Amino acid sequence: MTPFREQNKTVIGAIGILAILAILAGSFSIDKIIGGDEYKAEFTEAAGLRPNDEVRVAGVKVGKVLSVDLAGDRVQVRFRVKDTNLGNRSRADIRIKTVLGRKFVMLSPDGDGRMEPGSTIPLGRTTSPFDITEAFRDLSTTVENIDDKMLAKNFQTLADTFRDTPQEVRASLQGLGRLSRTLSSRDAELRGLLDRARGVSQVLAERDNDLVAFFDQSSLVLQELQRRRAAISRLLDTTTELSEQLIALVRENRADLQPALAQLREVSAVLRKNQDNLDAGLQRLAPFVRIFANNLGNGRWFDTLIQNLVPPPLVTPGAFDQPSATSPAVRSGAAK
Repeated sequence: MTPFREQNKTVIGAIGILAILAILAGSFSIDKIIGGDEYKAEFTEAAGLRPNDEVRVAGVKVGKVLSVDLAGDRVQVRFRVKDTNLGNRSRADIRIKTVLGRKFVMLSPDGDGRMEPGSTIPLGRTTSPFDITEAFRDLSTTVENIDDKMLAKNFQTLADTFRDTPQEVRASLQGLGRLSRTLSSRDAELRGLLDRARGVSQVLAERDNDLVAFFDQSSLVLQELQRRRAAISRLLDTTTELSEQLIALVRENRADLQPALAQLREVSAVLRKNQDNLDAGLQRLAPFVRIFANNLGNGRWFDTLIQNLVPPPLVTPGAFDQPSATSPAVRSGAAK
């Protein structure tokens, strides 16, 4: 085999360049390699839909949104789905996923045949949701721009103009006048309410990712509880059976348990009656236990002293005194 350094470097370089180009081409077309069909759908507005949002069929995720672009007076959404057969009358609707504004595309397959990949679902078979957050923002902006004094004056002028109209119409216009005056008198409170609503919506928008993660975790907990449903059901059934067996056991042994409980009650009464004596005995036992523990603390033996176990030694009185002059030994020494 020819060593690497002796091989044709031009051929090796060409092979390396071709390999790099193949890797780059594969990276740019990785989505196509993974599989799935691309389609487009036209909507009147994006309604907060973003790339990588889910595409569902009957509540099941089948793909994702690839892009959301403006095409003239409409919005064109490009998405990819897998293992989904879309007919020639299929619908696409933008639905609300969370209360914080996350969206997804709901597909409703319908019709005969099969839509060719790359086909577009027209505007007549798509719908966009009503964005409540945007509606409140528009409402707050509109209300702020209203001249409440001019509005009250207009209502009053309208009421004066229709003063000679029938009673029912006059009452309605007077009610409108009172309503306008009430709104005018509560202008500061209404503006404060709208400002607080705007602040709440802004906080919710800033915490969108955190709240979405919280809801996702909650759904995971619910899914886990659903998976553990059989185990929880078995636990409850076993607990019920155990309680029934305990009840049956008590019923069967009631004749034996009743005398035992009566005796136990008598014993507890005796102990309660002699509680002072028991306390005194424990107090007097404490010094003995302490000293006994000290005697056993030197090793595997104990030190103790028992007095008067044997009689004391008997010694003749005066045995250890000095001999007197009248003793026999002294007299015999003097005789010598």
